[in-house]
Amino acid sequence: MLALGRLLRMLVHVGVGLWTIYRRFPGLEQSARDAAVQAWAHTMLACLGVKLQVHGPVPEYGPVLLAANHISWLDILVMHAARHCRFISKSDIQHWPLIGTLATAGGTLYITRESRRDALRVVHHMVECLRAHEVLAVFPEGTTGDGAGVLPFHANLFQAAISADAPVVPVGLRFINGRSGLASFAPCYIGDDTLIASVWRTLRARDLVAVVHFGTAQTAAGRDRRAWAADLRSAVIRLRAIPG
Repeated sequence: MLALGRLLRMLVHVGVGLWTIYRRFPGLEQSARDAAVQAWAHTMLACLGVKLQVHGPVPEYGPVLLAANHISWLDILVMHAARHCRFISKSDIQHWPLIGTLATAGGTLYITRESRRDALRVVHHMVECLRAHEVLAVFPEGTTGDGAGVLPFHANLFQAAISADAPVVPVGLRFINGRSGLASFAPCYIGDDTLIASVWRTLRARDLVAVVHFGTAQTAAGRDRRAWAADLRSAVIRLRAIPG
């Protein structure tokens, strides 16, 4: 019954989000849209029964690129609730029913990962956004991990921060059981797992807490993108190890 109740609240809130996009967004300035997206994400976490803990210095203004580890479909909601940002995401999400509409309204920039030319296009667009003092976010692992560790970071998108002379903030994400403080793998979405199975485990989970640790902003300081990516990965690993 707990999971079914959460599922109903989630579906209703998705409807609220779509209504907001089609009826309210056309008359709102960008700052108001960003605030609406953050508020919607925060309420969606509550609908799912997920509590949010945010630690560290949350960036107030851009330009800044957030670099976080990736565990679950839930990560985007968690990041939006902690600090509204524009995500760089794979292009096929744009065509997902409902989710694509919500993601596009949240300001997502889409990339075709198999295309080098498209990667260059997205990096150029990211540079423009950073120079316009926006807050962007990437999952440099390129895929979801098992939640126990952090995969190697792909370096390509960090070129945007180097070209725009913008800082990068490492962000450590993890999910824990609020009572025990131990890691929770309920929201994980890896391997042969299906999105439906991951969502259902999340809906059934009790005392699920999303922990977000914002680290100290870094500039390239002469590092190339590969060296910087490796250092940022190390920073994310350290942030994940900090007790909630």
